[in-house]
Amino acid sequence: MLGVIGYAEELEQYYLPPTPLFAINEYFPPPSHKERIARYRDNRKLFMGQHYDVFKRVQNRLTSRQNDVIYISVNLPAIICKKSADFLFGEPTAYSAGKDDNSNEQKALDRINGDNNLDIINYESALGNAYRGDSFYKIRWGQEYDGMVDARYDPFRAIIEAQNPEYVFPETFPGDANKIMAYHIAVPFLIRDNKKGDYWILNVESHFPGRIIYRKFNLNPVTITYDNEITEWRIYSEIKDAYKLVETDVPFPLVVHVPNFATDEIWEGIDDLSDNKPLFDEINNRLSQIAAILDKHADPAMAVPAGLLSEDEEGNPVFRVGLNKIFEIMGKEDVVPQYITWDGQLQAAFQELEKLIDILLINAEIPAVALGKGDSGTSGSSGLSIKWRMNSILAKINRKRQYYNKGLKRVLTIAQMLEHARGGKQNYQLFTPLIKFRDGLPDDETEMANIMAIRTGGKATISQKSAVMWLDSLTEEQAEKELERIRAEEAVADPSIFNNDTFKQAGGE
Repeated sequence: MLGVIGYAEELEQYYLPPTPLFAINEYFPPPSHKERIARYRDNRKLFMGQHYDVFKRVQNRLTSRQNDVIYISVNLPAIICKKSADFLFGEPTAYSAGKDDNSNEQKALDRINGDNNLDIINYESALGNAYRGDSFYKIRWGQEYDGMVDARYDPFRAIIEAQNPEYVFPETFPGDANKIMAYHIAVPFLIRDNKKGDYWILNVESHFPGRIIYRKFNLNPVTITYDNEITEWRIYSEIKDAYKLVETDVPFPLVVHVPNFATDEIWEGIDDLSDNKPLFDEINNRLSQIAAILDKHADPAMAVPAGLLSEDEEGNPVFRVGLNKIFEIMGKEDVVPQYITWDGQLQAAFQELEKLIDILLINAEIPAVALGKGDSGTSGSSGLSIKWRMNSILAKINRKRQYYNKGLKRVLTIAQMLEHARGGKQNYQLFTPLIKFRDGLPDDETEMANIMAIRTGGKATISQKSAVMWLDSLTEEQAEKELERIRAEEAVADPSIFNNDTFKQAGGE
């Protein structure tokens, strides 16, 4: 059972590594994590299409006339992130306990998966992981609505949920920046009090192997943006009555980190967008400049021979649009009335734009065929040939899949441990699940059937009932009724039945 222990006196019996991240007079977020959090926020804006907020510093290099150009952006960052998530978790993942389908272990695994909608959590995790570089799963024992719903409808169970990486501050072992020993989840809250006034509280939840420590601190805002958003606080005191230490009876922290992909130097993952920011910026700039050129062509100035414009009272030329539509040319040296245009080098601009997009797709490891661009036609192409053309993105997904395979095994193992520790005696043994990912590509059924026919010497590899169920999405009962109708129709249509003995005995001729 989870046990609660008091403050300082009883701490001496436990080894708790020092946590310098949250202390009096320290800043929040901790300075060592500010760059990471800023990267998360900038990349999220790119993913949401708010490119101007990220690249507005570019306006400093523009002239006053260029500043009037309407900023146009194309949300390629979102496409890059969605493609990764679609190929990784766009199709349901198969989880196996490594035993019979009717075993207690498999039933427990299916229940944990279904109760937590793990496929959706995984997809959202992969989506955020692509633009942040880090994802975190948190496992807890409790109710989904924390007691607001009756336990009959919201029972206590092992809950798996995504944790916002902006509020997670991992602490590594001394001398090994790649190995995390504790996960600190710190979330600032604004408390509104009519008597005391509004004030900020920092809730800190520190996950160590076997235990969780809960603490609260008082905060003072330090940095406020022009959007009235607070980005930095300072800790000025701790609320010691809020201290609580809870035993989890699980030998691992109840938080699991899954990087997008990483190196052996640091725990932080590497996202899919940061390397491409200059390309996003230049593509948006080129689109904006092309639009400006086309706008000027749509409303050009006009040159006319001198003397055609009338003058106002102050002697300034006045162009009367309604009257001055026909011009007389007196000599060869006179200016022919014409619109003033210039060669905006549009062809070169479009060529540069196309090259930039090609470079971006190469750098993002996304082949043009995956976006329906370029040689994307599949007419006459086998599934294998299409798969080979998708090799770069499949290699990218395989890289991500290794981290998710490791992380999800840990998540599901911890969920089992929590059930055994808090849910009473369970009817299954602890096990390490097996995870089978899909490649995200559509299956070429014709090609698969041909391969099966070759490998089995033309023998049947699927029953008639299974084929009907699969092709028409029918249940077993519906498929059986459909097969009965088929047999009845075949019997009526088969002329050989009129020659059998049963038909003759019935009086048939």
